[in-house]
Amino acid sequence: MKTFSSISNFESDKRVVATLGTFDGVHIGHQMIIKKLVDSAKATGGESLVLTFFPHPRMVLKQDNSIRLLNTIEEKKELLKGLGLDNLVIQKFDYEFSQHTAEEFVKKVLVDQFNISKIIIGYDHRFGKNRTADINDLKAFGEKYGFEVEEISAQEIDHVSISSTKIRTALEEVGDMTLANEFLGYEYYFSGVVVHGKKLGRTLGFPTANIVVDEDYKLIPKNGVYVVESELNGELVKGMMSVGINPTFADHPYTIEVNYLDWNGDLYDQKLKVRILDRIRDELKFSGLDELVAKLKDDERVTREFFSAYERKVVPSDR
Repeated sequence: MKTFSSISNFESDKRVVATLGTFDGVHIGHQMIIKKLVDSAKATGGESLVLTFFPHPRMVLKQDNSIRLLNTIEEKKELLKGLGLDNLVIQKFDYEFSQHTAEEFVKKVLVDQFNISKIIIGYDHRFGKNRTADINDLKAFGEKYGFEVEEISAQEIDHVSISSTKIRTALEEVGDMTLANEFLGYEYYFSGVVVHGKKLGRTLGFPTANIVVDEDYKLIPKNGVYVVESELNGELVKGMMSVGINPTFADHPYTIEVNYLDWNGDLYDQKLKVRILDRIRDELKFSGLDELVAKLKDDERVTREFFSAYERKVVPSDR
């Protein structure tokens, strides 16, 4: 897959079948659209292309910095590449770009820059300055400029929208990894660098990797304890993760800590990918260290029992 940092950087000598959107999560609904895109491009001897935007338009137009995304840009690249996409264009979204009229966008971007033969788009898609144009306008532009418009049905788009809403709700409000991962079609994951912590875990017999996620817009599930796995030095390792403020102790900084089972080694300064497989429990405040350790041992038991019956999903980026 070729990745381009702006629309103006894209170049290809083939006709393009394109779609556009945020594709946050690259979940099962998105995967269905991308498959349709890739298959259509192959059938016509062309290339497939996804145009996406960063920052998220809501961050720019509504100045909403509270939004949390399911994917970082790098994660989105990994996932789309795994689906066989030919080209990914990541356009910086700013106020100036938002002022393109619908026809300016179609002529300058889709026709002149991308040389599209077809665009696959949702029936409810709106575009152009103030989102004034709709699918009917796009079809009219297609007739004028010589490209086909394939409309994604209301049923398919509703599935995509419902999936996005349910994934966010599942992760943020209840930490329901079973539901979130079902709609994603793969295990939700994040990446971060291991930093030095207070090293309390090792004194309790549960040494942890303290992980910092650089991208503050990345959605981390609700505080609690989770079953996770990571690849460490080429080995797939099981673990349990605590997300939260450690209410048992005096100070309450937010941390992400992973205790890897049956593994020893120095992980400081390494960047790890953590896949979240299941939720064990809510974050709790304990009366003392003995009660905390007893609960950690119980969490370990639950984690090992989970893995004894676990069937691993295939992440699109691993295909």
